[in-house]
Amino acid sequence: MTATTEIATEEWGPFGRPLFDDPSARALSRVGVIDVGSNSVRMVVFDGAARSPAYFFNEKVMCGLGAGFNETGRLNPTGRERALAAMRRFALLAEGMGASPLTAVATAAVREAEDGPAFRREVEEQTGIKLWVVDGREEARLSAQGVLLGWPGAAGLVCDIGGSSMELARIEGGRVGKRVTSPLGPLRLQGVRGGKKGIKAEISKTIAALAEEVGTDHKRLFLVGGSWRAIARIDMQRRGYPLHVQHEYRMSSGAIQATATFIAEHDTAELRALTGIGEARMALVPIASMVLKQLVRALGPKEIAISSYGIREGMLYEQMPQRLRDRDPLIEACRFAEKKDARIPGFGRALYRFIEPIFKGEPDSRKRVIRAACLLHDVSWRAHPDYRHEACFDNATRANLGGLTHSERVFLGLSLLHRYKNSRSGSRFEPLLGLLSDKESRQAEVLGRALRFGAMFSAQTPDSLGELRWFPKKRMLELRLSAHADALFGEVAQSRFGALVSALDANSEIKRLKPR
Repeated sequence: MTATTEIATEEWGPFGRPLFDDPSARALSRVGVIDVGSNSVRMVVFDGAARSPAYFFNEKVMCGLGAGFNETGRLNPTGRERALAAMRRFALLAEGMGASPLTAVATAAVREAEDGPAFRREVEEQTGIKLWVVDGREEARLSAQGVLLGWPGAAGLVCDIGGSSMELARIEGGRVGKRVTSPLGPLRLQGVRGGKKGIKAEISKTIAALAEEVGTDHKRLFLVGGSWRAIARIDMQRRGYPLHVQHEYRMSSGAIQATATFIAEHDTAELRALTGIGEARMALVPIASMVLKQLVRALGPKEIAISSYGIREGMLYEQMPQRLRDRDPLIEACRFAEKKDARIPGFGRALYRFIEPIFKGEPDSRKRVIRAACLLHDVSWRAHPDYRHEACFDNATRANLGGLTHSERVFLGLSLLHRYKNSRSGSRFEPLLGLLSDKESRQAEVLGRALRFGAMFSAQTPDSLGELRWFPKKRMLELRLSAHADALFGEVAQSRFGALVSALDANSEIKRLKPR
């Protein structure tokens, strides 16, 4: 590494220089992928910050290609026609969006059906799209890569359920390890003889064999797939959970058992009315819940988390260079948002340097969220002033941001709310604040007031005009002003500084440095 490179690395800190301006990252700015599954056919076009892309387009058609496969060994005729119609539409849409050529994969139904090869030829003839059929182990690898896109450094077991199969894959250290596949898709299980008793027996036998292959020593189980997400939505409804973001939603083993019982006690029409889940998806939920109940019981994971990222995101991850994979998706997404929407792009980095002394003792996991808040502090400035604090909170808690737990989302949202508003009482967000401890809520308020002071103290680089020093044992916040910055510390700045001192429950001291 050259001296110049070392200086540049130090300047940008542990996250490195933003990558979305690099030509290799820009090549990933609009990537279209199609997943032809046993139950649905979906096209996603990714766009935005290459390491944490937004969904420019996302559409699925519940075709049911694998319906009735156990009896016929062929693709469902109605599903086949619907899938072809969807593919024709997707090909034209992708061309109009500049997302061609598409990457398209097919999974269990197409790979196992007698007429799967004929369907592939028909797709290529009618659309020009070459449909790649992946085996179960490759499907597991791609799904696991999707989880790694959202959770860099994640460790545990990924479980991806589709209509006709269920895959398991170990992940650790950014790598995908052992992978296995099984016929535990709810569409396929519908065809098992012996009714509910026969299905239970088939699930139990298959899961016992899977547990022997992948072991039971997993810290975390990552759940991928529409049926798992539907079960998570029902669990949220049953619990009265306030944040309806499925990515990183956590469920305990006990909660899954309770929700499986809840599903068994209600018919699908009642569950649809409660949750808004579509009819075709809900039809598979009762069997999927039976699978999940036995899977969790057999594997005994310590933590269970829903991943909104799966095979389609894994296909994008496949195209990323390693240096891009190694980046933090949260920070890259926030940098992209700042560049696109902030009044002064680049100010967030200077703001972080200015307020960082207040949070010097915080762990790196908290500092990255603080850095994210600095980058996002101004991206909602176009919102009406009376609602800007609400726009900030909504943006943080509901945005498509990877690498954030639910409590971190709320912490980020609350800090940005306090960037524009002193009080949070009486807001419509109060139910969400229950996801934070009192200490976390107070720290989010401190961060918000620090952002507010730092952002209005100077429109340039506040760290070159003043310096904050925090002495926690003495509860003293010191502001050292450079000689030519004295005029900036006017009435409004003094008021904002006082609000920060108050949030810290501290005393303050102003030091005006003499010109050299």
